[in-house]
Amino acid sequence: MIRLAAALLTLLAATPAPAQLRGDFDYYVLSLSWTPTWCALEGDARGSPQCDADRGHGFTLHGLWPQHERGWPEYCATAARPPSHAQTDGMADIMGSAGLAFHEWKKHGTCSGLGPAAYFATSRAAYASIMRPPAIRDLGREVTLPAEVVEAAFLDANPDLSPDGVTVTCRAGRIQEVRICLTTELVPRACGADASRDCALDDALLSPMR
Repeated sequence: MIRLAAALLTLLAATPAPAQLRGDFDYYVLSLSWTPTWCALEGDARGSPQCDADRGHGFTLHGLWPQHERGWPEYCATAARPPSHAQTDGMADIMGSAGLAFHEWKKHGTCSGLGPAAYFATSRAAYASIMRPPAIRDLGREVTLPAEVVEAAFLDANPDLSPDGVTVTCRAGRIQEVRICLTTELVPRACGADASRDCALDDALLSPMR
């Protein structure tokens, strides 16, 4: 019995950890949320301070998601300690709330192979690398438009992006998010097939920033 137990321990030690434990993934999806849509569908009902007047939130960082060429990891086992309140609070300026920062760490950051500080720093760098089109931020009124117009605005503002690396999503007839695919070095790249699901609406609602 002792020899069997020793053999099993040796085998377990020699067996590679599952890929998700090593932060083994192919690329990132940078998800940018149009805050007025989130507020209209969820935030206002929650009384979220993110939705208060004059906060000026447009495209905020929803998250930076490790992605496989097909599928994606979530809620991975990690030896890293959870982020501190200071670390999550420090992301509220671009994510809207510390609560979202903590959720994104648990669901996606744990699969990155990075600790919280490095994951949030990488997320901030990815967010800063993409120009949010002023034409959308400065609308000043509610409009309906084809979702492809939003994609075109991002492509125009970011010459390094290509159409196969940008996806616009809708929810409840509204522009919801813009998702941009990046390499692990944060260089634009094409999205995998399951990350390329463009909204096809030609009359999507786009509410102005508050």
